Amino acid sequence: MKAVVYKEPFSVAVEDVEKPSIQHPNDVIVRVTSTAICGSDLHMYEGRTAAEPGIVFGHENMGVIEEAGQGVTSLKEGDRVVMPFNVACGFCTNCVEGFTGYCLTVNPGFPGGAYGYVAMGPWKGGQAEYLRVPYADFNCLKLPAGQEHETDFILLADIFPTGYHGCELAQVRPGESVAVYGAGPVGLMAAYSALLRGARKVFSVDRVPERLQKAEEIGAIPINFAEGDPVEQIKDQTEGIGTDKGVDAVGYQASAHGADHEEPATVLNSLVGTVRATGALGVPGLYVPSDPGGPDEQAKQGMLLVAIGKLFEKGLRMGTGQCNVKRYNRQLRDMIIEGRAKPSFVVSHELPLDQAASAYDKFDKRIEGYTKVVLHP
Repeated sequence: MKAVVYKEPFSVAVEDVEKPSIQHPNDVIVRVTSTAICGSDLHMYEGRTAAEPGIVFGHENMGVIEEAGQGVTSLKEGDRVVMPFNVACGFCTNCVEGFTGYCLTVNPGFPGGAYGYVAMGPWKGGQAEYLRVPYADFNCLKLPAGQEHETDFILLADIFPTGYHGCELAQVRPGESVAVYGAGPVGLMAAYSALLRGARKVFSVDRVPERLQKAEEIGAIPINFAEGDPVEQIKDQTEGIGTDKGVDAVGYQASAHGADHEEPATVLNSLVGTVRATGALGVPGLYVPSDPGGPDEQAKQGMLLVAIGKLFEKGLRMGTGQCNVKRYNRQLRDMIIEGRAKPSFVVSHELPLDQAASAYDKFDKRIEGYTKVVLHP
């Protein structure tokens, strides 16, 4: 089968790899109909992780079940499904408590597993024609048959729940004001989720015009940090107080206002300045324990200089960590079906799988309006 294979920094290729097969009675094999390129894929693509050549990318996957193991009870061949990027068992302590992003079974010695991602277990990615899904009864979310809402449903694998998770971590409530740093796919989903949760005012901070335009189209207030300190811009529009809540949808590859280089802690520190005293921060933005491309020795070891004293002084609360997709995907699916949510506004390009190399290059360079790419094998 064809699959997107990592070759070296800034290089992927669509190659022939072995088609997956049933290895356990609880497995299913999914014929992939849509798979998306994620911003976190770019960390591997750029050589900013320990990913080795040969890894098959792709943790945002959906499709139709082609084959089901004998132990699968709730699914059958022909079912249309979307899978959380988290690979989870459903029965370990963390899974039972709802922390499926930190499963203790699927990646021995490390809390959490994912498809096609470095250090996240042996699970092949789904930027391919077929995908093996373990613990399928638990990991597959059934969808209505057919092709309706295809580009909405694929976002249930990661970025829609992750954006919502950022708001959950920050405990966004109706009537509050929210600052979302980053207007990439997850940032746009966080801003959209804040509005779905009833926020009265949402600021979207970025410097890419196409992203800020999309934020404005959904009702967020665009803040271009290339034009001035975003903290001051937001305070000017909140009577000098700041927002009630804040979300970091950028992570460690952040750039500061006026800087032409990365400053990994800049978004965290900007949020400490942006959010009012006793507010809360949600941090789904990716931070890693090691970064070979970090700008200094501390950053290379995942150690950042964060204004912890100011955070403490203001009594701010902070929630962090990757999304436990299963906490949200069923409800968000039903909102899509009922017409209450349409996250596909973020999708800029739908392309065949064989154009993956070009799509990675353009998405990484933020050119030609590339904000979210869905590949169709």
